[in-house]
Amino acid sequence: MGALWAFVGIAALVIVTPGPDTALTIRNALLGGRSAGMATAAGVALGLAVWTAAASAGLAALLVASEPAFVAVKLAGAAYLVLLGAATLMHALRGRGGRHAREDSGRTRRLRATTALRQGILNDLGNPKIAVFFTTLLPQFAPSHGPAFLTLLAFGLLFCAMTFVWLCAYSVAVARAGDALRRPRIRRTLDAVMGAALVALGVRVAAER
Repeated sequence: MGALWAFVGIAALVIVTPGPDTALTIRNALLGGRSAGMATAAGVALGLAVWTAAASAGLAALLVASEPAFVAVKLAGAAYLVLLGAATLMHALRGRGGRHAREDSGRTRRLRATTALRQGILNDLGNPKIAVFFTTLLPQFAPSHGPAFLTLLAFGLLFCAMTFVWLCAYSVAVARAGDALRRPRIRRTLDAVMGAALVALGVRVAAER
């Protein structure tokens, strides 16, 4: 039981630290409301679940050990963040008010949930730092006796669930402030800030070693 609470404490500190997942969730919640934010959170959790399974089976360690593969995944993930950020910046630059803004918002809401889910998955699958995190953290909680794979998988899935709950909370908070945040001038400013943040995160991911 002590190992469980130790893991929960470490996981909570990691999860609440803002990063690409948080930025993407806030972006999509601003664009498509609570449903889009929660869909992004679900996509992030699914992506984390894939890394969890890979780390538990030892496959993530192979990726970490292979520098070309690691760099390729890292650069692909960084490029994806930059593209999302650039698209958000373009949305801010094209921002329109009045009836056109409301029409754009309606179309965005209808399209955003499935797109947000896919973005959440791709955002995490393109971040090999998660593989490093799981391959260094999870083995510390592996039992000295018994099936280590199942224990690692359970801890990893707990991390996924905690991440999903936290990002859903972000989505609800953004959605509740939706009317004020979607005023044309504020919306364009937020789009510009989030777009710049995503581009900066993509550049940082690409530059990290």
